[in-house]
Amino acid sequence: MSAPSAAVIAHTRRVCSLYKKSLRNLESWYDRRHIFRYQAVLMRERFDKNKNEKDPAKISKLVADGERELFETQHFQPKKFPMSPGGVAFEREVIPPDWVLDYWHPLEKAQFPEYFARREKRKEEYVVWWEKQYGKASGADSSHHH
Repeated sequence: MSAPSAAVIAHTRRVCSLYKKSLRNLESWYDRRHIFRYQAVLMRERFDKNKNEKDPAKISKLVADGERELFETQHFQPKKFPMSPGGVAFEREVIPPDWVLDYWHPLEKAQFPEYFARREKRKEEYVVWWEKQYGKASGADSSHHH
């Protein structure tokens, strides 16, 4: 059996994406779980009814009609997962850059001696790699050093 063509894979992904977006849209419209599940079963039945269609023109029209229907029935305020783009907590956790650790007080660093010893070793290795890759800094660049 030969591998499926790129067009078949693209079509499959498009249909799966349409199905998932349709379910998410239903989830936004129906806040009661049992009502949502009922509507989801009806939606699945509509997809399953056409899953064995072979005519490419009809398949293309079905998908386009489904995408149009989804657009026309989309919720005015769709549910978003908190950590997803558009969610209430998206990008809230600010991860501090590595250089912040260079400004820790020595007493703070003393609480994690193995970590900071390894970190200093890695910083030295990085400087060696940098100088090997790009050359040593010239005297004109010395104004950037502490």
